[in-house]
Amino acid sequence: METIAERFDRLAGAFAAKIDAVPEDKWAAQSPCEEWTALDVVRHVSETPAMFYGFIGKEAEPLPPVEDDPAAAFAAMRRQMQATLDDPGLATTTFDGFFGRSTFEKAVDRFLNFDLLIHGWDLARATGLDEHMDPEDVKRLDQAAAQFGDAARAPGVFGPEIEVPADADPQTKVLGFVGRRA
Repeated sequence: METIAERFDRLAGAFAAKIDAVPEDKWAAQSPCEEWTALDVVRHVSETPAMFYGFIGKEAEPLPPVEDDPAAAFAAMRRQMQATLDDPGLATTTFDGFFGRSTFEKAVDRFLNFDLLIHGWDLARATGLDEHMDPEDVKRLDQAAAQFGDAARAPGVFGPEIEVPADADPQTKVLGFVGRRA
């Protein structure tokens, strides 16, 4: 069974590969996230994890500017996060978060691993890359999205749900639930 640290490593690796594949002229392309370009998507995924360190009384190391080198900024975040997840003492540190008591690693799995998948799709859509998600990841996304409850439609979380045909594939269904048109 895949651990949270292993899942983060795998998903972050896939996101990094997408960053590396973005054509230079596509960084300003509109993403499915309203008001975000492809570069903004990478900025969000690179900078948001710093907030999670604050929950456990730590401070994230500064990242290289995303505007200068999106791949380097993401790689710096990835190294920090992986080191934290690989440290059992830090990974299992508990805190009171948005959805009650949690551990650092469980919060990473619930939010950051979720973001790596959804925003990986956003980056792919914005830049013309492969949008396919692994079916097991799609199942995990669907389960995680359902657990957000009413918070799912709070500003900055998911967009309004988009209706999809009843016979749509699971990826299209979960994307519709989180407000994306597949």
